[in-house]
Amino acid sequence: MSQSIPSEIPVIDLRPFVEGDEAGARAVAAEFDRACRDLGFVVVVGHGVPQEVIEAAHRTSRAFFDLDLATRERYAAPPGGFVGYRGLGAEGLAYSLDQESVPDLKETYTVGRIDRGDDPYFTSPVGRMYMPDPIWPTEVPGFADAWTEFYRAMDRVATELMRAFAVSLALPRGFFDDKIDRSISCVRALNYPHQSTAAQPNQLRAGAHTDYGSLTLLSMDDAPGGLEVQRGDGSWAAVRVPPDAFVMNVGDLMAQWTNDHWRSTMHRVTNPPPDARGSTRRQSLVFFHQPNYDAEVVPLPSCCGPDDPPKYARTTSGEHLFMKMTKAKNLNV
Repeated sequence: MSQSIPSEIPVIDLRPFVEGDEAGARAVAAEFDRACRDLGFVVVVGHGVPQEVIEAAHRTSRAFFDLDLATRERYAAPPGGFVGYRGLGAEGLAYSLDQESVPDLKETYTVGRIDRGDDPYFTSPVGRMYMPDPIWPTEVPGFADAWTEFYRAMDRVATELMRAFAVSLALPRGFFDDKIDRSISCVRALNYPHQSTAAQPNQLRAGAHTDYGSLTLLSMDDAPGGLEVQRGDGSWAAVRVPPDAFVMNVGDLMAQWTNDHWRSTMHRVTNPPPDARGSTRRQSLVFFHQPNYDAEVVPLPSCCGPDDPPKYARTTSGEHLFMKMTKAKNLNV
């Protein structure tokens, strides 16, 4: 079920967990437990998302970033908001480590939760804060449809991964179901433009950081300058995957939920080498999975004991996210 690849990231086939027997599901769950303890990064195959869904989301994203800057900026994220467009230099990701950094060499487009009902959970001021209306660029034909389908597909994969996580952590398979059925997840496209001039000192396409939520799913181009994951000894391992696979990593919230038994690992996106030929443009699509904003998060009993007491006080998914975002704003004023 798993195999080694040059990037040193374990590859796990999700299909036996979803479609297989109980023994197969337990074996997959055990693989996730090992990987999440050791490195916190996994390459996921057998996820069931059609390649045409992935390609349509990439194609429409690239078309958006090909629009002229004035048009892109018409879809800018509102002050204090996160949906919409953010241009080059809008953020430096070291803020997730409570550090200042030089601006990252990327631009982004973000859409929050797609499917929302008229329940007060979605329509209340708190609900609207975490789930604002999506902003769809009308200049790109099929953008809204492609992103909606991609969001829903990624949400289904994340749900199955959370079920695998539950089994990995000696919990009932559906333990997380009622904590993620109204998740405040988002999809983000990241465009790393061709670099024709040298970066500033210590400036990267994305500075070293960890992610906020429960898990992250990444679909990326194979282009010069790319994702690197920090090993336990502090060195960096490059990640390269086929276009039909997703890179999955544990987020800060899941590390906290597991009392740090699982790792939220630092990662970064490097600049292309100086001798790279042709275009060095690179694009990624990221699904940041974040549980329901009122989901309670306390260290799980299976991750605590007399010699391993809880390290974290009770919080909620929304409170944790708000804390992280507030720090980001304070460090990027």
